[in-house]
Amino acid sequence: MQYISTRGTAPVLEFEATMLTGLARDGGLYLPDHIPPLTQQEIAALAGLSYEDQAYIVMRPFIGSTFDDETFRTLIANAYRDFGHPARAPLKQLAPNHFLLELFHGPTLAFKDFAMQLIGQLFQAALARSGERVTIVGATSGDTGSAAIEAFRGLDNVDVFILYPHGRVSDVQRRQMTTPTDANVHALAVDGDFDTCQALVKDMFNDFTFRDEVRLAGVNSINWARVLAQVVYYFSAAVSLGAPHRPVSFCVPTGNFGDIFAGYIARAMGLPIEKLIVATNHNDILHRALSSGGYVTDGVKPSISPSMDIQVSSNFERALFDAYGRDGGAVTQSMDALKATGGFTISQGALEFLREAFASGRASELETAATITRIAQTTGEVLCPHSAVGVHVAETFLSATPMVTLATAHPAKFPDAVEAATGARPALPERMADLFAREERVTRLSNDLSAVENHIRRAIRA
Repeated sequence: MQYISTRGTAPVLEFEATMLTGLARDGGLYLPDHIPPLTQQEIAALAGLSYEDQAYIVMRPFIGSTFDDETFRTLIANAYRDFGHPARAPLKQLAPNHFLLELFHGPTLAFKDFAMQLIGQLFQAALARSGERVTIVGATSGDTGSAAIEAFRGLDNVDVFILYPHGRVSDVQRRQMTTPTDANVHALAVDGDFDTCQALVKDMFNDFTFRDEVRLAGVNSINWARVLAQVVYYFSAAVSLGAPHRPVSFCVPTGNFGDIFAGYIARAMGLPIEKLIVATNHNDILHRALSSGGYVTDGVKPSISPSMDIQVSSNFERALFDAYGRDGGAVTQSMDALKATGGFTISQGALEFLREAFASGRASELETAATITRIAQTTGEVLCPHSAVGVHVAETFLSATPMVTLATAHPAKFPDAVEAATGARPALPERMADLFAREERVTRLSNDLSAVENHIRRAIRA
């Protein structure tokens, strides 16, 4: 298994180098050069297995010789041992043919834990073997940062710097990033929005002098290993509902497009997914792009679902790569136009490909809040606002095919929005009950590449 860049000119890499590299040196994102299929018999055989065994079977073909079988099984087991539910990703029924996939039972109460806890194990094993040290830099709209910090905190051969938009994450999300006391983790509050933070991270990767000096590595969903780990729960959920003998649809609250792209990979591997639905809040660039063919940024508007407050969805580039027949030049042209003018037009052929692969919808702020209220009253299930966006959009696509909406975060991560909609403030799990009593440790920085790079250099030396 080899990995190629969406822009076509970066070196072809094996899995380990792809994982440790993150963003390709031509600015693109890595993808496998082919998608290894699972047969119907192999998919059916996943039924009844533990989540860890399912993860091993689904991911093993992508790993190559990076880890032997026993080591890879051990790393998977270590990644999920502290999850708060024995099923890891349990399904709950909301209505006839509509199910909720709870992805918030990990240590930071968000779906990012499924990928980040595994990446932490993979990085640690690879770096221990090589004796190398890396600097991990990531941008977050709220959940990736805390998941990365939790996965890498205290490791001797890793420094972690997480950029988040100052004042644009929930209090719980912020404190999960700013209260860890480990010397190797650093929370950086940046003036701007998530797209500002993401652009700074990409600029650091494209500054090859800095990149090589600090041995930069990325754990945003630009990292292929992040996407790969998320493929597993599509198989887990679908098999529980009868796949491969009947199709299943998925609705995914979507910001940076990584989570739904994992579903796209699952379908390419042979999982019978009927519909993959992109659910957006009022920052609806993906819905607009799929509807009109114009990917045009329109400024980020704050919402009660802040992890989706994104206009530049990095992983959409991976979908475009396939939509353009894996033509790196066409992708590069689109990405250059996005950077220069704030948008680009998707060709008709590529747009038809994307519309065949993805459906889409949006939820307004009022619709999101109303969904939280209604679902709590009718089912007793309390949704976070991101999950509510997904449920609202999914309800417009219900059919005879089972629909699974991804519940991406625990409602206690967004207590203000949930309390406003339900009248009750969701409590944090017992292990986090003292979160608001912990001391915060954070550095505020301007939107300035040199300032951020210099801060990272100083912190590493310290």
